[in-house]
Amino acid sequence: MNRYIGCYPEKPEEQEEFVVDPSNPETIPKFVDPVPIPDTAKPVNQSSSYKEKERYYHIVMKEGKHRFHKYFPLTTIWGYNGTYPGPTFEVPKDVHVKVKWENKLPRKHIFPVDHTLHGTMDTPDVRTVVHLHGANVDAASDGHPDAWYSRDNQYVGHKYSREVYEYTNHQAGATLWYHDHAIGITRLNVYAGLAGFYLIRDFLEERLNLPKGSFEIPLLIQDKTFNTDGTLFYPDNATPPVENPIPSTPSFFFGNTIAVNGKLWPFMEVEPRKYRFRILNGSNLRAYEFKLDNGEVFHQIGTDLGLLHHPVEIESFILEPAERMDLIIDFSKYKGQEIILQNIAPTPPSPGMDQIMKFKVSKELSCPDTSTIPKELMPMHKINPALATKERTMILDETTDHYGRTVHLLNDKMWSDPATEKPKLDTIEIWHIVNNFGFPHPIHLHLVHFEILGRKEFTAEDFDENGNYKFDIEKLTPPLNYETGPKDVVRADPGQVTSIVMHFKEHAGDYVWHCHILEHEDNDMMRPLVVEN
Repeated sequence: MNRYIGCYPEKPEEQEEFVVDPSNPETIPKFVDPVPIPDTAKPVNQSSSYKEKERYYHIVMKEGKHRFHKYFPLTTIWGYNGTYPGPTFEVPKDVHVKVKWENKLPRKHIFPVDHTLHGTMDTPDVRTVVHLHGANVDAASDGHPDAWYSRDNQYVGHKYSREVYEYTNHQAGATLWYHDHAIGITRLNVYAGLAGFYLIRDFLEERLNLPKGSFEIPLLIQDKTFNTDGTLFYPDNATPPVENPIPSTPSFFFGNTIAVNGKLWPFMEVEPRKYRFRILNGSNLRAYEFKLDNGEVFHQIGTDLGLLHHPVEIESFILEPAERMDLIIDFSKYKGQEIILQNIAPTPPSPGMDQIMKFKVSKELSCPDTSTIPKELMPMHKINPALATKERTMILDETTDHYGRTVHLLNDKMWSDPATEKPKLDTIEIWHIVNNFGFPHPIHLHLVHFEILGRKEFTAEDFDENGNYKFDIEKLTPPLNYETGPKDVVRADPGQVTSIVMHFKEHAGDYVWHCHILEHEDNDMMRPLVVEN
């Protein structure tokens, strides 16, 4: 443990000796670190053939040291360019981007590797592949779980086909993110720090006059647990039960601290003006429900994959793992005040998990606030569900493996089973996601954006003799008011059917769909998605 003498909590008259134990959240002072802003990714030097509409980046995955809290020792992390979070890409729509993602990580993992999972039994412990989450991208650059590669590409997975990934960015401006997706160890690699923002900008954003520059802030939210010496903790599931293989991946793992852009419970000094925040839940499992403790509303302007038609005022909102929220907070009425961003989601008991960060409206206006919250954002051209050529009923269920461990599955099939979802290029499909569990699952589809049609509590009468859902759009509860934009992750609520509609266009090839609870994804809650010409 680390012993410090200082002002705790933030009052000079209360100087005292106190002990910070990184493994005990009750000893960790809150709101003592400013929230950091991730570095911006920079294109490398270009050759004489460089075109204005093409950028080339070289990003190296390597081990680094990171200080999660001012009273913590340095912690070993894995990061893109050795930083956590990784550098933020900011790219214009339709500008062609090439990225060489290079693996220079150690050959031994910093966390226990379960060698009983698909893709882990006869492969190196440390493998990586980068998935640009939310990208409209060719299959070869999607970051397929079996396109992994070890350090220096010494060993590669059977789907590996290219060293330099290409992103056309042919999609609307949106908050994407990139993270590891290697088969069987995604949960470990992302938890170690392999995650970062990728922002696509378009002409509409500029015309809308939203807050920008230093008044636009990306916030990556992840929960973490630490050992006493400040190293990151991830369970090996040694007990119970003792008959399980060790290490053995857990079905659930909640961290007991909240990191925002890599700092635990930080603060942010803001001016009395409007700020735009792009919030990403990058946690393995934990969902958050965000609320401001002074009752101020959020002005939502976008979802996972772009802007809404009209802004929505919301008092709170839920983000499941991998979901994003694009919003504006207006601090203009709160000069001199402090506002806490709360987490009001019911969570396993752990001190401090009801708070995320603090805003201090303590800075003077640096310039007049001329930004606006437009009445109309992106005119919506919704997908017409009547044009769907196929409906699919997708069952979320569980089984047990030969060790007796719970395994969460999609349609009672494992990752290695033959592909059953094979949509045709340039067709529209409706998927009905049936959640038989007592808790939500965030379901993510690669390649496509979709729209949420609605949800319905189900009974046996809602299915025909073949188990297909009897769809009636008039009986659905509409999506929540903050779910009406383009999405790539949907919260499948327990005991309900969640219906989504999507258009498969532009790209064919091998993709995947999966639960974005990373412990579930790594243990067979992931399936092939093959778009056929």
